Amino acid sequence: MPAKKRLETGVDWIELSTTDEDWAAADPALLGSMLGQLHLIRAFEETVLELAGDGLVHGPAHSSIGQEGGAVGSIIGLRSADGVNGSHRGHHQFLAKALTHVTGGVIDPAAPIDAAVQEVLDRTLAEILGLAPGYCRGRGGSMHLQWFEAGALGTNAIVGGGAPMATGNAWAQKRSGTTDLTINYFGDGAAQIGSVLESMNLAAAWRLPVCFFVENNLYAVSTRADEATADTRFSVRGQGFGIPSWRVDGMDPLAVHLAMQEVAAHLRSGAGPAVVEAEVYRFFHQNGSYPGSAFGYRSKEEEAQWRARDPLDLVASRMIARGLITEGEVARLREAAQAAMARAADALLEEDPEHAGRRRIRPELWPDPGFVNVGVRGDASELEGLPRLDPGAGTRPVKFVDAVAQVMDRRMTEDPRIVVMGEDVHHLSGGTNGATKNLVKHHGEGRVLGTPISENAFTGLAGGMALDGRFRPVVEFMYPDFVWVAADQVFNQIGKARHMFGGDNPVPLVLRTKVAMGSGYGSQHLMDPAGIFATHPGWRIVAPSNATDYVGLMNAALALEDPVLVIEHVDLYSRADEVPAGDLDYVLPPGRAAVVRAGADVTVLSYLSMVEQSRTAIERTGIDAELVDLRWLDRASIDWDTIGESIRKTNAVLIVEQGARGTSYGAWLADEIQRRFFDWLDQPVARVTGGEASPSISRVLEQAAIAGVDDIAAGLEAVRTGFGG
Repeated sequence: MPAKKRLETGVDWIELSTTDEDWAAADPALLGSMLGQLHLIRAFEETVLELAGDGLVHGPAHSSIGQEGGAVGSIIGLRSADGVNGSHRGHHQFLAKALTHVTGGVIDPAAPIDAAVQEVLDRTLAEILGLAPGYCRGRGGSMHLQWFEAGALGTNAIVGGGAPMATGNAWAQKRSGTTDLTINYFGDGAAQIGSVLESMNLAAAWRLPVCFFVENNLYAVSTRADEATADTRFSVRGQGFGIPSWRVDGMDPLAVHLAMQEVAAHLRSGAGPAVVEAEVYRFFHQNGSYPGSAFGYRSKEEEAQWRARDPLDLVASRMIARGLITEGEVARLREAAQAAMARAADALLEEDPEHAGRRRIRPELWPDPGFVNVGVRGDASELEGLPRLDPGAGTRPVKFVDAVAQVMDRRMTEDPRIVVMGEDVHHLSGGTNGATKNLVKHHGEGRVLGTPISENAFTGLAGGMALDGRFRPVVEFMYPDFVWVAADQVFNQIGKARHMFGGDNPVPLVLRTKVAMGSGYGSQHLMDPAGIFATHPGWRIVAPSNATDYVGLMNAALALEDPVLVIEHVDLYSRADEVPAGDLDYVLPPGRAAVVRAGADVTVLSYLSMVEQSRTAIERTGIDAELVDLRWLDRASIDWDTIGESIRKTNAVLIVEQGARGTSYGAWLADEIQRRFFDWLDQPVARVTGGEASPSISRVLEQAAIAGVDDIAAGLEAVRTGFGG
C-alpha cells in the first residue's frame, strides 16, 4: 500500500474579520473619513443611474452600489503614488483613489464639501457622460477612468485585462527603488481569466508589490460563481503561486482596511504580491437601475439580506454607538453628498428647449468632433534634433543579427530606462537567434529579463511599465504568431491606451519579432504580422531590409513615445551586411522610404527580405521597375510622398510581400493607394503574396505557400501585359 502524507502549501491564507474591540479602537477620523467617502460614492452612483434612466449616459452604467466598502476600505490608507486599476465596474475604486488623493484620506463628515472634492465629482461625472471636461476628455466614459496624478491607472472594460498592466506598474515601482504598491481590482468572473493567473505567477516569480484584489460579488452578470468554478473561495488562487492571501467581508470597510494594512506592510517590505478576496454584493443588475431579481437570477430575499448589511449603515451605526456622530448628522451627510451631486449634474445639464420638463447635456461641453482621432499616437516631435545618418561616413562589416544586438547594446548604454524582456533573451548567448548577444553581460539580468512562457502577462507587464513613464520596455516575441496569445494586451490595452485615456499619455514600448518563413516551423510560427498590426490603431511598424536601416529604425523606435512593432526576418540574420562606422546613434524617422532602384515602368513596393528578392526578379524580367523599400509600414508613418512621386511617374503599382493573402499587409496598402492615387493609375494595383493557407512543415508545401522570386517575376510580367506589352 503506498505511503501518503497531506501536503501543505506553506503560504499564509488568512480570513480576517472585525471584533467589537476593533471598532472601539478604530481612529474616529478614519471612521468619519470612510463614512464621508461611502456617502459621496453612493450619491455619485445614484446620480449616474438617474441620468442613465433619463437617457443621458451613452453606453452602460455599471453601478457599484453595495460594493463601496471594499474600495473605500482598501484605498483610504494609500499614498497618491500607490497605483490602482480596475474593471468595467470601477467608479467606486476611481472615486476612492481620487478622493483620497485630494483630501489626504481625511474627510470630516460634518464639514461642507470642499472645492477639491467637488471638482473630483464634477470631472468624474463629466467623463462618464462623455464630455470634454472629463479626466479623459470624454473618451473613457464609464469604463475607462484614469487620473495618473492621483494614482488611478485606468479602469478596464476587458475582464481581467488590467492585471498584467498593474503588475507592470508594480515592476516599475520596485525597480525605481520606492516602497509604493499597486492594487489590481477584478471580480469573481475574472478570477478564472488566464491573464490574471499569469500575472500572479509573474508577480510572485519577480516578487512585485502588487495586490490582486478580488471583489467577489457572487455573480458574473447572471452566472453564479459556483456555476463557473468548483472552488468559490477565490483567495485560494494565490496558494498555487506561493502568494499569501487574505479573505475578508467586503461589506465591512474596517475589516477591509485592517486586512489592507497587513497586505500593504507585506508589499512594501519587498516580500512580493498578495491576494485579497472581499465578498461584496452589487445591489443592482450588471448594468442599470433594476435589481438582479427583476431578471430572475436572484431572489428578492437574497437581495434583502445583503441590503441589510449595507456598508454605509454599518459604519454609521458603529460611529453612533461610540458617540462619534448622530443620526441627524448622518442624514445631513447624505443630504450634503446628494447636494454635491446635484451641483455636479447642474453644471453639465440644462433644460431641453425642445422637450419640456426634460434635461439635456449642455452642447458646449461635448468634445469637438475634430478631436476624434487626435492622440491615436504622438506626433514624433521627440525625434527632432536627433542625429541622422551621415551618407559620407565610412562603414564596417557586420552580420545582420549582430547589428540587431549591437544597436540595442548601444541604446541600453546611453538610456538606462531601456529594459529588454522575453523568453530566453537572457540565456543561450543572446537568445534563440543571438539578437540579445552581450546584453546580460553588459547590463545585467535586472535589465534583461527572461520571462515565463506567458506572452499575455509579460506583454501587459511591459505595457504597465511604459505607461508608468520611468522605463522603455523592449519585448521580444520569439515568433509573431504568438501575438494572438497576447492579443488583448497588444491591441486592446497597449495600442489603445494613449487615445482611450484622452490622447496625452505616452506609451514608449518596442515589440520585436521575426518572420521565419522558410525555416520549417509550420503553421503556428511563420506569419508576417504587418497586416494585422496595420489595421489596429496606435501601433507604428518598421520592417528593415538591411542592417544600416535596422540601426536607424530601431533608434527611432526607442526614441518615440509610441508603441512600435519592429519586424525582422530570419533570412536576413545571417547575411553579411554593413553598418556605418561609429556609435550607431543615428535615427531613420517616419516618412522615409528608400528608392532602391529607379525605374519608369512600374512601382514595386516591398519590405524586409522581399526587397532583395524583388530586385532579383526585376533583373530577371528586364522590366524597368522602380523598387521602393517602405521601411515604415503604419498609416501614420508610411512615406506617401515617395510612393506618390513614383506612381505619378510609372502609373502602375505592384505590392510584394511573402506572407499569406488573408493577413496581407498589401490588402490595406492597395486600398489606400487606389484612394489616394487613382487618377494616376492606368491599371489596378497588383499584388504578390503567399497563398491562403499558413505555411506548413513540408519543405515543398512551405515553399508553395510563400511568395518568392518566381512569383514576383510573374507579377511583373502581368503588369507588363496590362499595359499591352
